[in-house]
Amino acid sequence: MMSKSFKHGQRLLIRPMSGHHPSSKVAASFSSAGGSEDGRELLVQHLLVKEDDIKLLSDLQQRIAGGDDLSDLAVEYSLCPSKEEGGMLGWVKRGQMVPEFEEAAFNAPLNKVVKCKTKFGWHLLQVLSERGESVLLDIQPEELHLKMQDPNFLNEAQLIDVREPEEVDQACLPAFQVLPLRQFGSWGPEVTTKFDPQKETYVMCHHGVRSLQVARYLQTQGFKKVYNVSGGIHAYSLKVDSSIPTY
Repeated sequence: MMSKSFKHGQRLLIRPMSGHHPSSKVAASFSSAGGSEDGRELLVQHLLVKEDDIKLLSDLQQRIAGGDDLSDLAVEYSLCPSKEEGGMLGWVKRGQMVPEFEEAAFNAPLNKVVKCKTKFGWHLLQVLSERGESVLLDIQPEELHLKMQDPNFLNEAQLIDVREPEEVDQACLPAFQVLPLRQFGSWGPEVTTKFDPQKETYVMCHHGVRSLQVARYLQTQGFKKVYNVSGGIHAYSLKVDSSIPTY
């Protein structure tokens, strides 16, 4: 449900947040415009009060200066639906936010609470962390095959097969670590300890659908460069190595 404070047609964006998930609800400060002109992504939380509620804004600033946590105050006072997640907007980048909010966020020192005014009202926002923008790309089976001929690639790249064990028994590629999607609950929350988010990561499944799901998840966990094997092992068999069985 959209808050009554926000009218249909305003520049908002409905999107799942990376790493933090405010139930895919509309959040004030987001724009429908796409594109990124800045390679950085910021982890941002905020609270929103009405434009004419200056006394409340001042009181909240004083409480924060006195040691109160912005997220706790957001739950109690914010008009934005993100209040349900303590004001957390997740990882954001340029082109996703209304201009005034974007300008304030991308110029704010880490962990310092700053204020800005947008058409929604007054925001108190805090940038909690910063990272380089992640990249998700498709890779064709032929290109993957060429890469795999290089021993250095096999030593450095992270190769993940998200098919089920019975599928892997029928057809597989060497060096791929099997993480069945059905067992996501056991390995998903610990993926950043099992793998290095800074390294190139390649994800494969049967036809490329399940692997795309996992590749997108890895992006939300801060993996910098993730490749989805286009067409999966089925396409690899047809285009590269016919000795690999199809099923």
